[in-house]
Amino acid sequence: MRLVLLLLLLLPHLCAAASSNVFVSAHDKVSLVSQANAARNGNVTLGLRFELAPGWHIYWSNPGDAGFAPRISLDAPARAGALSYPPPEFLQIGPMAAYVLSGDVLLAFQANGVGSHVNGSAEWLVCSDICVPERAQFTLHLNGGAAPQAAFFAGPKIVASPFAAVIAPDGRLSVAGLTPALVSFARFFPDRQDAIINRAPQILGFGPDGMILKLTPAAGFDPTRNLTGVLEITDPSGAIQAVSVAAIPGPAALASTPLAVWLGSAFLGGLLLNLMPCVFPILAMKALTLTRFSGAASAHIRQEALGYSAGVLTAMLALGALLIGLRALGGDLGWGFQFQSPVFVALMGWLILAVGLNLAGLFEISLHARFARELAHRGSFFTGLLAVTTATPCTAPFMGGAIAAALAAPLAAGFGIFLCLGLGLAAPFLMVALIPAVARALPRPGHWMVKLQRILSIPMFATFLWLAWVMTREAGRAGLLLLGLGALALSAALTVKPLRPAAALALLTLPFLHNSQAAALLVPPGAEPYSAARLTGLRAAHAPVFIDLTAAWCVTCLVNERSTLANAQVQAVFAGKKIHLLVGDWTQRDPEISRLLQENNRDGVPLYLYYPASAAPVMLPQILTPQIVLNTIEEKPERE
Repeated sequence: MRLVLLLLLLLPHLCAAASSNVFVSAHDKVSLVSQANAARNGNVTLGLRFELAPGWHIYWSNPGDAGFAPRISLDAPARAGALSYPPPEFLQIGPMAAYVLSGDVLLAFQANGVGSHVNGSAEWLVCSDICVPERAQFTLHLNGGAAPQAAFFAGPKIVASPFAAVIAPDGRLSVAGLTPALVSFARFFPDRQDAIINRAPQILGFGPDGMILKLTPAAGFDPTRNLTGVLEITDPSGAIQAVSVAAIPGPAALASTPLAVWLGSAFLGGLLLNLMPCVFPILAMKALTLTRFSGAASAHIRQEALGYSAGVLTAMLALGALLIGLRALGGDLGWGFQFQSPVFVALMGWLILAVGLNLAGLFEISLHARFARELAHRGSFFTGLLAVTTATPCTAPFMGGAIAAALAAPLAAGFGIFLCLGLGLAAPFLMVALIPAVARALPRPGHWMVKLQRILSIPMFATFLWLAWVMTREAGRAGLLLLGLGALALSAALTVKPLRPAAALALLTLPFLHNSQAAALLVPPGAEPYSAARLTGLRAAHAPVFIDLTAAWCVTCLVNERSTLANAQVQAVFAGKKIHLLVGDWTQRDPEISRLLQENNRDGVPLYLYYPASAAPVMLPQILTPQIVLNTIEEKPERE
């Protein structure tokens, strides 16, 4: 009986073991509480708990037009991390607007270097009709056992937003996927104190792709930076959800741009992709196949062209589904991402090499006539698949914004954009299939086709050599050696009949490519590797900066660099104006480069940005000429 009585006497102490002394005033009660009653390896989650009297409030992390957020510090050796805040409330008093917290509030934070007890001090501002600054010292003992205060940490939370968001220079915040059925009221709370005019009304509207919230930019609003904060959404039933938002800057908000614009841009981008060096060898090879059937029944030619088009559309939709899916899972992938894998580069290199050997007449596959016809029909489909695969190292005009829109839009709109991109790429052969006059205009087959076929093998072999160079950038000399060994095995297997079963030997080199060491970054002389910290430093020093985001597998990038950025006149202007050239090499995945691409509404390289000394950056076209670069620089005179 005495033991039971002793336990009952000790019970209040045990229950309070994860709470500190309590600061009490007429306005509030404040204490330091712990989620666990013991630190694990010196780490524990603590919280500053406020029990505010009715009508009184403290301030959120961004207090708005007045006030300051609570602050806490711990005595050494303990260290306090940043406070995390629940969703704020909007409070307007006359011309002032503030972001506040009221009622029972817990500000959680991570503490390191914690032993059996924690000493700390906090200061805060509690307000009603008047404001009272308060300060208190806390001592918290962590004795192990139960921690009933853990329940305090299960309060309202701000969750990550599943919706893509874009902020336009005029302050339009567009959030894809939010419709009137989901939102009846919305308010955005920015993380930065001077980003928007807090008291200005936030006008809610909707576009074809989602919600548009019109904000009023303040003096500190920077249209080139992400706008981060919390979006509180009220649905028609009155339920409120708070989500964290990181809106990327864009020339126009995705949700406010008509879907037809993105569909048209995608179609034009796909059509122009046919003129890019990545696609031209495949395009010429397919044109040669159609010419071989010239004079045959129009239905046969139509079947060939439709088969190729079906392959293009299938591959483009599959690529879009993969990109959209991986993005939804948090991946930082973009157009051409598959070429960042040495294994994919090797497989593509061997496939292109095999096509080149076939076009050069070094090997042919003898098949039964009926099976050969069936394979030919299916071959058109697979040629379409190959065309899309080889197209991804290139980026045509109109494509960048369209692909970014597809990855930010709702699923149906995103797939529609990728479908239009495929329709543009397949358009030349769709014309052959659907317009009989085009099919009749094809030249007649003859011996000239054999010579042309041999000529077309040359760009295929050149493509293989280019992929071998890409391999050296991604996997170093060891990767190049493995690619070469596989190429020798494949060539011998295809051209020497007794060795044909040995073609699978090439695949044995693939597992070793994962462990190969990458080469140095692709940075030309006189340039610096891109980093966000270096850009920030140069901008703070008011130095002009030109950014080139590139990759070894990006043919468009390489052409621009050789023809424009290496131009003597352009180099002279860069040197004369002391323009810093920062090169971001995206040959392999780099989160900083992916972040800069997304901030500029792009999902693939190339990307060219010019930052004048004291002005907003300018985005250049994806196809450069020396005059475009010079005009861009001259239109933005530097302030000495």
